[in-house]
Amino acid sequence: MNLDEFGTVMRTEPFRPFVMHLADGREVAVRHPEMTAWAPTSRVVTVYQPDGQLNLIDLFLVTDIEFREQPTS
Repeated sequence: MNLDEFGTVMRTEPFRPFVMHLADGREVAVRHPEMTAWAPTSRVVTVYQPDGQLNLIDLFLVTDIEFREQPTS
């Protein structure tokens, strides 16, 4: 995945939560667009998790994006 592709996913209206599948088998959930940060010239994305942890993801290691439905309450 490259930065342009990631930007397209992030700008989808309405936003859809998704999981990034990484080359090493990890999965990183992106629950809301405000929980991410990236520089326009970098391929590294920061994803903040609800428990305060963060993930630094090299987009070149993302093998798949899996969209998840919003949980219903």
